[in-house]
Amino acid sequence: MPEFKKFVRIRSPEGARFVEFDFAIGDPGLFVELIMPQRVFDDFCRNNHVLFMTDAQMAEVDADMEKWRYGYNTLMSRNHDHQ
Repeated sequence: MPEFKKFVRIRSPEGARFVEFDFAIGDPGLFVELIMPQRVFDDFCRNNHVLFMTDAQMAEVDADMEKWRYGYNTLMSRNHDHQ
């Protein structure tokens, strides 16, 4: 079985009670949102050998999210009257 890279992107502010973060396996753009206490998060990252997303990866994920949220020339965007 191939070993996939595992990615983390922290969303919560530093020092928050809980760490809110995105966790992705293989593709940084396909992630789940998780929340856990700092100590559990540290163990989670260590046990999963995660890589923290680079600025470029985060920008790419954000751009893709914008595309899906607001649409570009997609089939669904044609169902709405854009004035």
